[in-house]
Amino acid sequence: MVSKIPLSLTYLRILIIPFFIFTFFIKSDFGRWMTCGLFVFACLTDYLDGKLARSLNQESKLGALLDPIADKIIVAVAIMLLIHDETIKDLTLFAALIIISREILVSGLREFLASLSISLPVSSLSKAKTFIQMFALSVLLSGEPGNDFLLGYGRDIGLSSLWIAAVITVYTGYIYLVKGLKHV
Repeated sequence: MVSKIPLSLTYLRILIIPFFIFTFFIKSDFGRWMTCGLFVFACLTDYLDGKLARSLNQESKLGALLDPIADKIIVAVAIMLLIHDETIKDLTLFAALIIISREILVSGLREFLASLSISLPVSSLSKAKTFIQMFALSVLLSGEPGNDFLLGYGRDIGLSSLWIAAVITVYTGYIYLVKGLKHV
């Protein structure tokens, strides 16, 4: 049973997505806090499944395939929901586009390199980018209740953090691309 925990957490992250979307459309403070909570829970399961898989020496090909897919889906859905309610709009749409585009490009590059038996490890800077991105999306998903909780600065903190994540995204994406193209 223990051997199934890391992969089960990845499955759980995928299964959360419909509930995550549903709670976003509950027009109340409770709905926004639930949306934020589900997103944070998904972020924590992402951290835990990788940590457990490595520490228990239970990394699997299926887990290696599904984990980044689950991550990309939840981030893309969060960004789409925030665009839908116009939390992300105007110039900040570019930050969102940068983040989603990089995720798709780097995933494609990793998949291509994997077919050549070449690994492209995640850098420390990319891990920091992921943390900032998840923080930004969590704050933004909390909506007005989160904005009020952060003394009226929640939206500004979230949008600024999203831009910081986008800038780091461009830089790390460029580094991955340069490293990947050496093998093409």
